[in-house]
Amino acid sequence: MTETTTGGTSRAPEFRLASEVIATLRRDLVTDAFAYRPLPLAETSGRFVRRLPGVLRRYAPWRRYAAVGMLSFLVGLTALNTQSAAWGDLGPIAMAMLSAAPVLMTLVRPVGAWWAAIAMTVVTAGIGGGHNWPWTESSFFAYIVVMFLVTLRTGPRVAAWMWTLTLVLGSAISILFNGHWGSNLPEMAVTSAFALVIAGSIRIRRDARAEVSAQQEVTAVERDKRTLLEERTTIARELHDVVAHHMSVVAIQAEAAPYRVKNPPPELEAAFVTIRENAVAALTELRRVLGVVRSADYEAPDAPQPTLASLEGLLANVRDAGLSVQKTITGSVREMPQGVELSAYRIIQEALSNTLRHAPGASAEVEVSYVLGGLGIRVVNDRATGDARPSPGAGHGITGMRERVAMLEGEMTAGRTAAGGYEVAVFIPVPHRAEPAPEPREGTV
Repeated sequence: MTETTTGGTSRAPEFRLASEVIATLRRDLVTDAFAYRPLPLAETSGRFVRRLPGVLRRYAPWRRYAAVGMLSFLVGLTALNTQSAAWGDLGPIAMAMLSAAPVLMTLVRPVGAWWAAIAMTVVTAGIGGGHNWPWTESSFFAYIVVMFLVTLRTGPRVAAWMWTLTLVLGSAISILFNGHWGSNLPEMAVTSAFALVIAGSIRIRRDARAEVSAQQEVTAVERDKRTLLEERTTIARELHDVVAHHMSVVAIQAEAAPYRVKNPPPELEAAFVTIRENAVAALTELRRVLGVVRSADYEAPDAPQPTLASLEGLLANVRDAGLSVQKTITGSVREMPQGVELSAYRIIQEALSNTLRHAPGASAEVEVSYVLGGLGIRVVNDRATGDARPSPGAGHGITGMRERVAMLEGEMTAGRTAAGGYEVAVFIPVPHRAEPAPEPREGTV
């Protein structure tokens, strides 16, 4: 039964399969066979590279080129023992260069290097003589090395094509010359099969490792994005109570304001009614927003959101958990906006939690500075002591702190100290609120 193509001609499945095989062969070994494809430089992030001295580490990315050059040198040494009467005294040198050239060629044109190895095989078979044929001692070794390196560069499918065409080439030469010199094709078939299986396994393992590494990078990026969204959602939930409190105050004061003025004009009453209606509408929208960012297991807190006035209770809790912590307050203590105080409290809380998790046995110091331009926070701990091992955390602490600081347009630094501890320093700008001017007394101008 035949298959009809769109052009109206009938093609047997076997013919179509053969066409696909030939097309694959042409794509792998013929099309752009001599295209320039330089060998990529090696990575410098491995443990072996990190242990090298500074001078050698500088040239570590070129180690693949050095390895191929060494293999080429060994192939040339093998070929120097070959005697070629056709080229006289220069025969060994010419044979060495002819055998080593395809090996070096794998650095820039891998598929073309295999075709060069085929040509080298034919030339050395014609002038080499000896008992080994069609591959001489030198060309045998060089051909195996070339196939191994090309497989590392291209993959198992190209290796299968090279092995198949090698058998075809060896059989054709043996039949053409009627086996006059004998043939080492069986030795080449077995040896090259082992070499190509090893090279293909290395290539597959390398590709799998690269794919896993790429997937890990994508996963890390997605995890960072998810962490960022979770922290922003947490901040939005907490600030909901703060904003809702202020809007409630606005609504209550707008409703009570007309009763505090004797005989208010109708325009003033209408203005306060509008203010109250807008405040109530804003509260309704806030509840809808909270419903969007609230997770299924979220429970609204019963107590109001904490402020810096609750800091002593937080320090008492971490002391009960085993952390020795000291508090220092500098500057003139004053009331900050509720959002600033909530963020400052959460930053100190997270920094102390990180100390408990990652530096067991260490002591910490919390410093809160009230300055003219805003609020400064510094939490520093010394090196971990004792036999307790650090506990792995979720890795969201620093991200959450940075999000809070960025929301308030502040600045934050976090990192290791010279003594081996850890320090978190934050500055949150707070605009200075001018005091209301005193009302003029009667009789003054």
